[in-house]
Amino acid sequence: MKKLFVSIITFALAACTMAQQDFRNPNLPIEERAQLLLNQLTLDEKLGMMEHRNPAVERLGIPAYSWWNEALHGVARNGFATVYPMPTALAATFDDKLVQEMFGMIADEARMKYYRSQQAGQYDDYTGLTFFTPNINIFRDPRWGRGMETYGEDPYLTARMGTACVNGLQQQVNGRYKALACIKHFAVHSGPEADRHSFDATVSGRALWTTYLPAFKYIVKHTDVGMVMCGYNRLNNVPCCTNESLLVDILQNLWGYDRIFVTDCWALNDCWERDTVIPRHETHATAADAAAAAFGSVVDLECGSGLPALKEAVEQGLIPEYIIDAHVLKILKARIALGMFDPEQPFKEIPDTTLFEKKALEMAQKSIVLLQNKEKILPLQPGKYKRIAILGPNAADSAMLCGNYNGTPRHAVTIYEGITNYIKTLPANQRPEIYFDTVCHHVDGKYLIPNDFDKQIAKCDLVIFVGGLSPELEGEELKVEMDGFHGGDRTNIDLPRIQEGMLMKIKKMGKPVVFVLCSGGAVALDWEDENLDAILAAWYGGQAAGTAVADVLFGKVNPSGKLPVTFYSTKNYIPPFDSYEMEHRTYRFMTEEPLYPFGYGLSYTNFKYSDFSFDAGQQVFYCRITNTGNRDGEEVAQLYMTNKNDPRSPVKTLVGFERVNIPAGATRVITFTVDPEFFHTFVDEYQHFEKHSNQYLFRCGDQELEINL
Repeated sequence: MKKLFVSIITFALAACTMAQQDFRNPNLPIEERAQLLLNQLTLDEKLGMMEHRNPAVERLGIPAYSWWNEALHGVARNGFATVYPMPTALAATFDDKLVQEMFGMIADEARMKYYRSQQAGQYDDYTGLTFFTPNINIFRDPRWGRGMETYGEDPYLTARMGTACVNGLQQQVNGRYKALACIKHFAVHSGPEADRHSFDATVSGRALWTTYLPAFKYIVKHTDVGMVMCGYNRLNNVPCCTNESLLVDILQNLWGYDRIFVTDCWALNDCWERDTVIPRHETHATAADAAAAAFGSVVDLECGSGLPALKEAVEQGLIPEYIIDAHVLKILKARIALGMFDPEQPFKEIPDTTLFEKKALEMAQKSIVLLQNKEKILPLQPGKYKRIAILGPNAADSAMLCGNYNGTPRHAVTIYEGITNYIKTLPANQRPEIYFDTVCHHVDGKYLIPNDFDKQIAKCDLVIFVGGLSPELEGEELKVEMDGFHGGDRTNIDLPRIQEGMLMKIKKMGKPVVFVLCSGGAVALDWEDENLDAILAAWYGGQAAGTAVADVLFGKVNPSGKLPVTFYSTKNYIPPFDSYEMEHRTYRFMTEEPLYPFGYGLSYTNFKYSDFSFDAGQQVFYCRITNTGNRDGEEVAQLYMTNKNDPRSPVKTLVGFERVNIPAGATRVITFTVDPEFFHTFVDEYQHFEKHSNQYLFRCGDQELEINL
């Protein structure tokens, strides 16, 4: 009996020790759990973890997992989900606090979908918790079709918005992340789309360090972002996914990044594939050579199907197993940090999904930019118009609202529906009749106007034309060849001729015209600005865009969005699309007057700036803003800096912003603390920055202040 008792105690102690050493034990440190699991994996199982579709390890009870998921503006490609405005529109809010809240809700919705997929035994792409989001490339040229995925043309605005996205997705509770974010595409990646598998972005050190890298650096330094993704392109003749200067010298050694580095999807294939249809880099002799160059360096994970090449590289001795272990350890740590191997899965509470819909509407409302408002025609006065025409190719297009990389909204309100829904809320004697017609396509040159069109418009006393572009014309590597569009990019920045012709025809009828522009970026609107009565930039505003546009048109919401990109005039010079130098590009380096500048946006009220000052001891700027109008409004205070001692520095550059609600007649004091790095000037590619100037001009609203630092 005594022996039996001792045996039972011994067995219990052994079981306890085994439990303590189990990688599933949530009480152990993440690093220790990852190492315990790594020690149990065979080489083939380790290699399987390094492709984005991780196969199951059934003997250890580990299910399959795909790292590929998307959430640029809502959970994408996985059935019904809340669709928020595209990132350019989010940037137009200039409200990073609100953006962080929104991405927190996206993480909540992602968790719900993840658990449902797990319960259904579905482990495919787009079912996981690791998101290839955000895209923080600089929207350097308005012709780039994927610019809608970015936060605009300014490095600082991009950095702040990207940080908000990362922190929103990567909420932590009890040491577990709700989701993981991935900043992309590292680096210097913004078209042309048709050539991206072979394109070499040639860029000077100055442009690299002052325009293309700051947002990446800021987010790496200010967050614990889980992943960084390389771009398809070459940078100065070296593919980004095998670029030692980028990945090792800068990302790893200089910035100290030690988390997961992932390739863009099938980007490594561009290094070795010989293709007679799609030109590629062809910088490596074989797939194994390309795998060795990437995984023998800091790349941990391939989005693609290069597992055979990776295994061949290991078998040939091109990559030692200890390097494989280092990569896999990071991958396992991430999965454990997401709670995937915990006995009890975290974040199982079901959130209030009605909050998602409210947030989608709020984001759309705050993103709309009022560009023109002659004679203060907006907001539209109830009862003033007896019959309104709603026209244009985007008026009733629900797919346009969603942009790209989108989910499927449960409910989407087109702009036509938003206006008609709003009108139904008015008293019966104030409801105008509605005449609706698409009248033309986006581009193809064929009018769709009915025979009695002139007669119908003659009966109307206001025209709302909803036009612009479409994600079917601009976007990622599209097979589109039409007037003004090539491969997903634009070949000019004008409003398509058929739409401008239609607007001219309508205006000649003597009717006031309000133009609602839907697009992923800037469109040249010289004629429209001069001749139309009002212009709204509504972007691709997500599932609630129609309601938001109506709210602004009729004054329920005071427009407060500001442009995150420059709206060029047709008279402005724009350098060739494939040039990556910054001279004459964006508001920071152009010397001509644009049509609408970066940061521009009108309101239904007026704001007065005063008492702009600087506290040298605290290194803080102050500015008073008074709402001098007769209605409440939100203003985006923006602080710009010019380095007066460096002729090659930007004409001006954004160094601070703050969105504030100011009731009619009230005054608010805004404070800005400027990052010290803005007071540094580029020297060369090795020293990067050196402070050798101390004379700066700062602007806030119409206030200026010259200081020496």
